[in-house]
Amino acid sequence: MKKVLVACGGAVATSTVAANKIKELLKANNIDASVEQCRVSELSSKVGNVDLIVTTAKVDKDYNVPVIHGIAYISGVGAEKTNNEILEVLK
Repeated sequence: MKKVLVACGGAVATSTVAANKIKELLKANNIDASVEQCRVSELSSKVGNVDLIVTTAKVDKDYNVPVIHGIAYISGVGAEKTNNEILEVLK
């Protein structure tokens, strides 16, 4: 099973929207993965066995894990591109 971390500033509003969109995407593409939300400030402690980080906030640190900027799920602009990037990492 793949593991995805969805991070935002407060781990409530934008990460919930993004996490729900990612769950729908994964289900539609038959990808077995867990999706967990957290704050950007928690990434260092949660990045252990993670396959992908999707963040709606700016992240400059290298976690040795692919990081995809997921603001498209909030703005609606570029969501298909973001979906394709996520699928590319997890397939």
